[in-house]
Amino acid sequence: MTNVRNRVQLVGNLGMDPEIKTFDNGHKLAKFTIATNETFKDSNGQERTETQWHNVTAWGKQAEIAQKYLQKGKEVAIEGRLTHRQYEDKNKQTRYITEVILSSYVVFPGLKK
Repeated sequence: MTNVRNRVQLVGNLGMDPEIKTFDNGHKLAKFTIATNETFKDSNGQERTETQWHNVTAWGKQAEIAQKYLQKGKEVAIEGRLTHRQYEDKNKQTRYITEVILSSYVVFPGLKK
């Protein structure tokens, strides 16, 4: 039951090709974003679509597969765990980021790229 405590599932479209980093030991890291859309009616009855962007990080074999099969615009279903971290940018400003650490995904075939 502990695997259910921090589990994220999203279906959306890739906003970018994965950025791949290969370390000296040969391990790979892939970073990319996906967009999810939610459609609803506002208080005036107008249909609106709201887009949320999600940062995704993949390590090792998942990063290698992402490099080979994922491309901007493709529809994908991902599963992973949610993490929050902070870092200092080049201007010494503290930045905060929330990201999904990928555990699995499915790429949907279709007319997109």
